Amino acid sequence: MPFKNLGRRLLFQRDNDMYSIIEIVGKDSMGWEYAVKNAIDEASENLRDLRIAHVKELDVKIDDGKISEYRAKINLSFKDEK
Repeated sequence: MPFKNLGRRLLFQRDNDMYSIIEIVGKDSMGWEYAVKNAIDEASENLRDLRIAHVKELDVKIDDGKISEYRAKINLSFKDEK
């Protein structure tokens, strides 16, 4: 699974539309850009009308002294359906 939903969700309203923000983590062995892309690609399979992705944090997993996984924590906003 290239992304993980951390289960945090915020709601806000703008121009009579309701939006949600969720926090997800994308992962990839090639780099942070791919980690972000993987997270957004998978989220777009389950959520519609994605708006903005804010990359909050970047880190790496290290195994045997080498980078084995790039991870990106992202706040992703999407328009809630009425």
